[in-house]
Amino acid sequence: MTNPTAAMLVIGDEILSGRTRDANMHYLAGQLTERGIDLKEVRVVSDDREAIIAAVKALSETYDHVFTSGGIGPTHDDITADCIAAAFDDHIDVRDDARALLQAHYDRSGQDLNEARLRMARIPDSATLIENPVSTAPGFTLRNVHVMAGVPSVFQAMVASILPTLTGGAPLLSRTLPLMRGEGDLAGPLGKFAQEHPTLSVGSYPFQKDGIYGSNIVVRGTDAEELDAAMATLERLYSE
Repeated sequence: MTNPTAAMLVIGDEILSGRTRDANMHYLAGQLTERGIDLKEVRVVSDDREAIIAAVKALSETYDHVFTSGGIGPTHDDITADCIAAAFDDHIDVRDDARALLQAHYDRSGQDLNEARLRMARIPDSATLIENPVSTAPGFTLRNVHVMAGVPSVFQAMVASILPTLTGGAPLLSRTLPLMRGEGDLAGPLGKFAQEHPTLSVGSYPFQKDGIYGSNIVVRGTDAEELDAAMATLERLYSE
């Protein structure tokens, strides 16, 4: 049985311009790995309606789950919710359930639920809400697309809300063998090893320490015993 697959769509001009460094991809990848959902692709698009719609459609058709971050706030350039609705031909407007959440939140804080803040209650008709325990404004799931905020603390809270509802597979495990040898010396035997272990993912990641080149050989898989046996084989291979 293969694990469910996922993609992430990062939305925002501020990411592409370099003004903001995305931290959500790293967090999501780790959480999905623990859940047994394989993150296969990450895309970054600007705050452009047609680009967002095209990316959502393509990723939704390709993977079991799509996670988006960014563009569901109160300002004019927060267009993600409308784009998701358009991608699936769904109607969108202020929804009573989302409005009620926001109204209660702003009443508690003594602030007005003004027109700008009310934009965060615009949810497609067919979507289900994703809880936001940090700042209340909800994300939502439409079909297999999970729409979440870009602010890392809120994104992480929404991920914690949605992941328990998703069916995962076997968690991906990894083992690392550090070797103080360059990749050129390791490549031949490592390529043969990878061919002999088709159910495992085998990678080489070079580093430099005290002027000496080395490589971390990383082997990934879902079976702990298989991984341990493979690592024992690698250790023998490179001790010869």
